[in-house]
Amino acid sequence: MNVEINEQDAVHAEIAHKDGESIDSSREVPVEIGSLLAPIEAMLVSSDRPLKPMAIADALSVHTGEQVGEASISRAVDELNAHYREQGRAFNIEQVSGGYRMMTLPEHAPVIAAMHRSRATTRLSKPALETLAIIAYRQPITRAELESIRGVACGEVVRSLMDRRLVKITGRAEELGRPMLYGTTRQFLDTFGLASLKDLPKPEDFADQLSLQGV
Repeated sequence: MNVEINEQDAVHAEIAHKDGESIDSSREVPVEIGSLLAPIEAMLVSSDRPLKPMAIADALSVHTGEQVGEASISRAVDELNAHYREQGRAFNIEQVSGGYRMMTLPEHAPVIAAMHRSRATTRLSKPALETLAIIAYRQPITRAELESIRGVACGEVVRSLMDRRLVKITGRAEELGRPMLYGTTRQFLDTFGLASLKDLPKPEDFADQLSLQGV
């Protein structure tokens, strides 16, 4: 069986499945599960979203010309996860939103958060971190309000925070000119190890946390 495959096949197959054009699963023929492991793993690694079992099955069927069913995909995923556990790997395949996705194990969350925190903060200037702290505690906030608090223009700093995906536009204020409102992102929460904005520390403690990042 030719098992070379890419995510484009999976995307096309998923579109076909949504349109009701998936291959009839009753025509599935016996397939060597071991031959499915590498291509399934490749699709999951290359995808930035969960892949539905039928999309994976249809992609393999379209690409190889042989019928592959969802049951074979499920068995292959179980076998891959068994290999990962035996090898002590830091990830496995989880079912998310009705599809399969490669996920890191929960016990590695602290080191991943530390990596994001270090990467996001070591390149930020003191003005950027001060601006980020104000946005975090005053959001949603307009640029005019932000500049009033800091006493200096903040346009470039805000743009740099948006480039790093720490800040985003959350809407427009109901005032003259409808200025844009800014708030923090999911990446901000991940960077500082927060589950939600409710977990923000006291402002003075947050300042200490920023200081610990080498600012």
